[in-house]
Amino acid sequence: MHKFFLLPAAVMLLAAASCSKPDSIHLVTEEVTKGSISETVTATGTLESVTSVDVGTQVTGIIDKILVDFNSEVKKGELIAEIDKVLLQSELTSAEANVNSAKASYDYARTNYERDKALHEKKLISDYEFDTTRRDYEVAKTTYEKSVADRVKAAKNLNYAEIYSPIDGVVVSRDIEVGQTVVSNMTVANLFTIADLDHMRVVANVDEADIGRVKEGQNVTFTVDAYPDEVFHGTVTQKRISPTTESNVVTYEVLVSADNEEHKLIPGLTANLTIYMLNETDVTLVPAKATRFIPHNYPDAKNLPAIQEGAST
Repeated sequence: MHKFFLLPAAVMLLAAASCSKPDSIHLVTEEVTKGSISETVTATGTLESVTSVDVGTQVTGIIDKILVDFNSEVKKGELIAEIDKVLLQSELTSAEANVNSAKASYDYARTNYERDKALHEKKLISDYEFDTTRRDYEVAKTTYEKSVADRVKAAKNLNYAEIYSPIDGVVVSRDIEVGQTVVSNMTVANLFTIADLDHMRVVANVDEADIGRVKEGQNVTFTVDAYPDEVFHGTVTQKRISPTTESNVVTYEVLVSADNEEHKLIPGLTANLTIYMLNETDVTLVPAKATRFIPHNYPDAKNLPAIQEGAST
């Protein structure tokens, strides 16, 4: 059985067919329906990759090979560039030679130390002679250990001449050319920027009047100008409490994650977001104006419908 709501007197139709006919009042009714309701907040933001890595080098040298370019898809551990290895290889060769030399000196000093130690215990050599031998042994040992460390460093630097991708992603920036010299000082020289475009996020600016209703896990839809007819979906993952004030307007950053398997979304796009505070389906719907109905007494109206006792109005 359908339920009906009476609309308020403000929308009653006053029919005056002619001056000879009396005024008549008609009540307009609407049928109760089922549908969905939602409460939303709108905002704008900028798209960026969840994971973006600046790839650099810790050694100085000349770029010998570049194996990727802008928009190249790369896998973690894939070789993407090489620095000329001639000088780095020579440093490793020199370090290995120093190790061999230091090892020989260390073995000789250790042999003398062990021999003089036995003689000193038998009181066959003086304390001065044993102390000198022990000092030479300790110096040789330290020199050998340093040479081993230098060889490890030289080998590591040679490995750094090969630049590998640290993540699966897409090359969004390349800052080098073949033949260019890269210099590693206090900071790592940046060569590439690689971003994971499979997982994007929107950094949205939400007004202070709305930020209190934004919570993690809320559903979000957004559009970008690059695809005006397509709606993308995301989820609120973080609400940052650090405010930004510009022209006396206070906003807060809200992060919205979004899957991007087709790679349509790219860093830098402006997104227009709708954040759903409330989204309910299959609920009873009545016109808002029906809830504001104010009954009046019309003693001369003869055609008003009678409301049955217990009926909803």
